[in-house]
Amino acid sequence: MFILVLNQSNIVQDGQNNKLDYNFPNSVLFKDKQIAVSSISMFYSWFNISQTYANNTMSYIWVTGTGAIPQSSGVPVANCAYTYTITLPDGLYQLTDINNYLQFRFIQNGTYWTNATSTVNYYPFEFILNSTRYAVQINTYYIPNTATYSPTYIFPPGTITEGQLGGNPSTPTDSQNTVMTINANFNNIIGYSAGFNTNQNITGGYTPPTGQTLIAKSNINTISYLSTQSPEIQPNSNIIFTLSNVNNPYTIPSSIIYSLSPSVGVGEQITVTPPNFMWTDMLNGTYSKLRLSFLGTNLSPITLQDPNMTILLTIKDKAESVAK
Repeated sequence: MFILVLNQSNIVQDGQNNKLDYNFPNSVLFKDKQIAVSSISMFYSWFNISQTYANNTMSYIWVTGTGAIPQSSGVPVANCAYTYTITLPDGLYQLTDINNYLQFRFIQNGTYWTNATSTVNYYPFEFILNSTRYAVQINTYYIPNTATYSPTYIFPPGTITEGQLGGNPSTPTDSQNTVMTINANFNNIIGYSAGFNTNQNITGGYTPPTGQTLIAKSNINTISYLSTQSPEIQPNSNIIFTLSNVNNPYTIPSSIIYSLSPSVGVGEQITVTPPNFMWTDMLNGTYSKLRLSFLGTNLSPITLQDPNMTILLTIKDKAESVAK
C-alpha cells in the first residue's frame, strides 16, 4: 500500500482549479490495484450563482405615474413604467447576500424611499428564509404615493429625466407594490417557477386567492409569497471526484471515485477522512500520471475559487487486507 499526495502544486493551470495531475517520476505498471480517497482538505469556494450557470438575473418594474403597468414601446414616459434588470455578480451567495446586493442596486436606481429624517431606508422587496415551511419567502412592500409620502416619507432625487427614460423614477402617483419577476434558472435558487411575477396591488386592491397558504397580505399591504418547490441555494451541493485510469462500471462516468458534500460555512475549510475507504479497481496498464478532476452535481466541470487543497489517495493490491 502506498499514498499519493496531491496539492496546489499539482493543479492544472487553466484558471479553474478543478484538475490535479500526479506525475510519476517514471512510468509505473499497475496490475490488480485498487485506489481510494483517504483524506481531503479544501475550502468551500465554488460559486452557486454565475453567468456560466445563467442563474444570475431577475427584474422588477417601477411605475413612474398612474395606474396599472401599461404596454410600453420600451422607452417609458411619464405615467409609464421602467423595468430594471438586476444581474448578480458571480459569487457564492446566501439569501442575506442577495438581499444586500439588491439594496445596493435599489439605491443606485433610485427605487427606494426613506423616513422623514432620511435615517431609515425602505426597499421594494426582499427574500427571506422561512425555515418552518422549508421555503424562500418573498416580501413586497407597499410604496407610498405622491399624495401621502410627504412628510412621512421621502423619495431620493430622481436620476431619470422625463422624456428620456420615464421621468423621475422616484415619484409613483398610486400606492402599490413593486412587480418583480423571477427569471429562468434563478428560479431554482429560490424555489419558484420560472417567470413568476408578484402582484402590483394598486391602491391596495389585491386580494389573495382563498383556500391557499402560499400568498398572504398584511393590513399594511405587505404581500408575502412562499416558494412552491424546494429551493436550491447551492445547485452544486456535492463535488464529484473522478480519476483517470480507474474502472467503476456501475457509475456514469465510470471514473467516479468519491462524492464530497460540504458541512461547513461558505469560505471555511472542509476536512474529511472517510471512515471506510471506497476502493475502486484501477485499469491494468503502464501510466506516467493520474488526473484527479472535480465535477458539479450535474457532472459538468466546476470551478473552485481557492486552489489551497491537499488530497490523499491510497493505492493497494486487490488481495491486500486493510483495516479500513
